Amino acid sequence: MKLAEVKDTRKFEMENREIWRRFLLPYKFALDELKTKINIMAEEAKYLNDYNPIEHIQTRIKNVESIKAKLERKNIVSTLPHAKESIFDIAGMRIVCSFVTDIYDIFTQLSNRKDIKIIEVKDYIRSPKPNGYQSLHLIIKIPVTLSHGIENIYAEIQLRTLAMDFWASLEHKIYYKYDKKIPSYLEKELLTAAQTAKLMDEKMMRIHEEVKRLN
Repeated sequence: MKLAEVKDTRKFEMENREIWRRFLLPYKFALDELKTKINIMAEEAKYLNDYNPIEHIQTRIKNVESIKAKLERKNIVSTLPHAKESIFDIAGMRIVCSFVTDIYDIFTQLSNRKDIKIIEVKDYIRSPKPNGYQSLHLIIKIPVTLSHGIENIYAEIQLRTLAMDFWASLEHKIYYKYDKKIPSYLEKELLTAAQTAKLMDEKMMRIHEEVKRLN
């Protein structure tokens, strides 16, 4: 490859990165706004009820390679408009709670908000995945005010208990350790662990309710 061609290639790659960086910026702002709203909900609950239902919050934005790979799996041409219209979890938030009841309380609060629109709900708590995975998944749309106007940005919210989050973190590590092909005996162990986590959530909830009753 000639020097001029190398320079042109580098220039194209830099310009392409800048285009994607600008594309992802509103998703960062959406997460910033969403995190502020969730923190306000938690602070209000702590002030009014002397109880914070949220243990911690994590956010992430899919990288360009992950977005392109997901479009490819969907057999969709990798373009910015296709990414915006077809991928709803570019911006992601995980809310980890103490109890399952906290998850549904937060879901109810989000459902009643006027500044967030819930587009889709997948309840893997009441109907866990075959491997035992539990979580409440929400696809939401949140308006973000930019210099050129308002953009409605899609984001995914996952709500879990601490036990569910620990299980999912371990399963994720094993999943990639075995290149997405987990041995059958480990799959059974993970399913058993998921069932144990559910029982622990239920037991801790009973203890929590008993403590509240005695107070």
